[in-house]
Amino acid sequence: MKRTIRDIDVDNKKVFLRVDFNVPIGADFKILDDNRIVQSLPTINYLIQHNAKLILCSHLGRPNGVDSKLSLRPVVSRLSKLLNKQVTLIEDIYDKKVSSTISKMKPGDVVMLENIRFYKQEEDNDLDFAKHLASFADVYVNDAFATMHRKHASTFGVAELLPNAVGFLVEKELNAFENVLNNDKHPFVLILGGAKVNDKIKVIKNLFDKVDTILIGGGMAYTFIKAIGGEVGESLLDNSSIDIAKDIIETAKERNIKILLPVDNIGAKEFSKTAKSKHFNSGFFSKDYQGMDIGPLTIKAFKKIIKKAKVIVWNGPMGVYEFPKFRKGTNKIAKYVSNNKGYTIVGGGDSAACLKPAMFKRISHVSTGGGASLELLQGKVLPCVDVISEI
Repeated sequence: MKRTIRDIDVDNKKVFLRVDFNVPIGADFKILDDNRIVQSLPTINYLIQHNAKLILCSHLGRPNGVDSKLSLRPVVSRLSKLLNKQVTLIEDIYDKKVSSTISKMKPGDVVMLENIRFYKQEEDNDLDFAKHLASFADVYVNDAFATMHRKHASTFGVAELLPNAVGFLVEKELNAFENVLNNDKHPFVLILGGAKVNDKIKVIKNLFDKVDTILIGGGMAYTFIKAIGGEVGESLLDNSSIDIAKDIIETAKERNIKILLPVDNIGAKEFSKTAKSKHFNSGFFSKDYQGMDIGPLTIKAFKKIIKKAKVIVWNGPMGVYEFPKFRKGTNKIAKYVSNNKGYTIVGGGDSAACLKPAMFKRISHVSTGGGASLELLQGKVLPCVDVISEI
């Protein structure tokens, strides 16, 4: 069991807290969705209440050097309001004033380092850079689950150099995935969508001993439809994974696992939100059409399976969710999963974005990390979890 902030003494200690405040920011520099900030508030408030001196660290976007459009200044402003406490932004970690600023901090004070990806050394996991960051603090805490599959300086390097622990958000995520991976209730239903075929195939292989039924939609479905001899037109296709898809289908048959592919799809001639749509039976696409969503017959078939499930893992939308016209399949699946009374877990990223606010309360766990959750479902050990000390 990994050490959490309950297991370490933070009283009057300088705590380097890695958070994930990679939030969407509009052209007017206003935060469009502060969910990732809110998710870390329990950890932040706990540390403040236990007299820690907090040094927050996060990335925002993928800057190539310093970029004012990707400054964490709007995040600092929002966080100050949420905490009802002034949070100070440290604009340059190499500024001579930084050491004195941190040394003058009082218990309960909070500062935030500017976008850590402004520094190339971050993603290189540069040792000297990690040592510089570690010099600011006495203790390291990671509460940025969505970044824990990336071996960067602020997520891995600093953790190696200081007494460490995870925050409440990471603890919640790890417990949720442990619960589902160790769950022995049936029927166990795996719902996969999105475009990343290779990553999802690894999930299927890892969960072969657990699942009863696999529902496949989204862009990855066309690779499986092609594997069984269907015509997919101009639909998204991973040719390098066709043979692997064939093997998955054969292995599923041998293990008496049901794989349900779409029986019908909604297609369009162009990848556009205004494109005219046309209904196709799966495997019978016209050559100039591409799949954009699952069809009504598929939605009905998937609903029957979801309704009876005792455990559900869902990762990836059923269609081109960014276009409202092609959201119906994903919206329906989200509704059915949220209405299920069993143990339900939804992967982060696009999958979480598909959920309406009211659905969050009805789903057992909605992950904050798309890539990290996928790797856990693949059976991998996240490096930034592995580096954290055991109790």
